Amino acid sequence: MATRKLLLLSRSSSAHLHSIGRSRGGARGIGTSSSSSAVDELITPPVKISDTQLLIDGKFVDAASGKTFPTLDPRTGDVITHVAEGDVEDVNRAVAAARKAFDWGPWPRMTAYERSCILLRFADLLEKHKDDLAAIETWDNGKPYKQAAESEIPNFIRLMRYYAGWADKIHGLTVPVDGEYHVQTLHEPIGVAGQIIPWNFPLLMLAWKIGPALACGNTVVLKTAELTPLSALYAARLLHELAFTGSTQTGRTVLDLAAKSNLKPVTLELGGKSPFIICKDADIDKAVEVAHFALFFNQGQCCNAGSRTFVHESVYNEFVEKAKARAMKRVVGDPFKPGVEQGPQIDTKQFEKIRTYIKSGIESGATLECGGERHGSRGFFIQPTVFSNVQDDMLIAKDEIFGPVQTILKFKDLDEVIRRANKSHYGLAAGVFTQNIDTANTLARALQAGSVWINCYHTFDAAIPFGGYKMSGIGREKGVYGLSNYLQVKAVVSPLKSPAWL
Repeated sequence: MATRKLLLLSRSSSAHLHSIGRSRGGARGIGTSSSSSAVDELITPPVKISDTQLLIDGKFVDAASGKTFPTLDPRTGDVITHVAEGDVEDVNRAVAAARKAFDWGPWPRMTAYERSCILLRFADLLEKHKDDLAAIETWDNGKPYKQAAESEIPNFIRLMRYYAGWADKIHGLTVPVDGEYHVQTLHEPIGVAGQIIPWNFPLLMLAWKIGPALACGNTVVLKTAELTPLSALYAARLLHELAFTGSTQTGRTVLDLAAKSNLKPVTLELGGKSPFIICKDADIDKAVEVAHFALFFNQGQCCNAGSRTFVHESVYNEFVEKAKARAMKRVVGDPFKPGVEQGPQIDTKQFEKIRTYIKSGIESGATLECGGERHGSRGFFIQPTVFSNVQDDMLIAKDEIFGPVQTILKFKDLDEVIRRANKSHYGLAAGVFTQNIDTANTLARALQAGSVWINCYHTFDAAIPFGGYKMSGIGREKGVYGLSNYLQVKAVVSPLKSPAWL
């Protein structure tokens, strides 16, 4: 059964699509880094890289131009392999193939149950190859292998099974109206879905996108991030084994391009500068650990990272000292080694960007408590960094750093912290740490964010929707809400002749 649905490109021409992804203060008790695994003695990844071409119209092919680009090992900056570099012609071929597959192919025409079965088989195949997927994700991205193997790959598989379960439960309604008419609504696939995934969670974002799109009966043109194409290409090959066809498309000017073409619907999940609020009644030891996780998870490369840590003035000094101590214990090193909590940043550009922000924090008067320097002598490793005495107008408190830099701010009361937390262009997520249910409820409703975590952080599930307010995005991913991005509603009205009832 040739079900050509998913077309995969690795990198698009920047001329066609654009990828957009930023002391005078004292240095009190600055520590070096955490206790860390040796970066000099690296583990050789236990996987062979063979998927480096584009997947278009059921075939793995070179780019039309013959061009390739290198993808790097962030532990060293060395080249892992070269991947086909998609260009305008490749994007056009992918879109044409996806359009043909939707208009004439079997995927949108098979029963919903058949689609469900294929997606479940894909999830089974992912589980069979989970070790290879985790190794590739770590090698190409730099995240700890334990994180990839025990959290992200299982969640990738779980998401595919979740949306496989939704495939045969998508239906419209029968609508009672005035007059002798039968009215029903149909939920139909939108057609070809153009999708873009980022580099910080390549496989999770792949599932967030293709899971609901394919479950609804759409075909997909998808572009991986050029910094981390390898795991999605591997997954695409597994799809191909089930007679799928893959594709990819990239850009951040998507909203603008869509508005100028034919008003295509757009869903965007963008950046954040999320507040994590530590109230005066919080268990400080627990709050320190959760706030540490909220910021430093995935090397700080999370759009929803708890990157503005607001702490009540009555517990501020205690929190700062314990947060500093926890950061200095953080284990940095080769992400393939057991016990390593933090690997390298994604590339030299992000590495230098983070260092620029650290310099800005020092120059603007924040207190550098620990870190702030490169870790090791090669690769893109940065020491876990903590700033105290941070003010709202500092760049490190306003901009999305996307790195292992914790900024700790002081507040006096709830009204003040609500106002300051909401004074941001972003509204992706927020965290609250308190033992008072009334305080928790007050903050949960007052904070302008798409997700609010109470006494926890980074808690995700296939069924929990995710998305932001304000400049943090449009629409929601995951859960039942994620399906609406890939469906359009049609009303069908027909007259009734001598109805027995209305």
